[in-house]
Amino acid sequence: MPIYDYRCAACDHELEAIQKISDDKLVDCPACAKPELKKQLSAAGFRLSGSGWYETDFKTGNKKNLSESGGSSKTSTTDASSS
Repeated sequence: MPIYDYRCAACDHELEAIQKISDDKLVDCPACAKPELKKQLSAAGFRLSGSGWYETDFKTGNKKNLSESGGSSKTSTTDASSS
């Protein structure tokens, strides 16, 4: 789900909200309770969760880096010589 940035025009309070794209924009400021929240233009942020994402995301303890403990490791070398 996308993470949106908001700023209150009345009190300059800033917050982030995880919302569906189809959700209505937030209006009421949680700090001053005035209907002055404005969505900010920012880089897109989103949270990856659930099955199907990267193997090491959201795992803890011995479950991390499963590909490195699988027995075969791939290493790459680069030739840094110049002629």
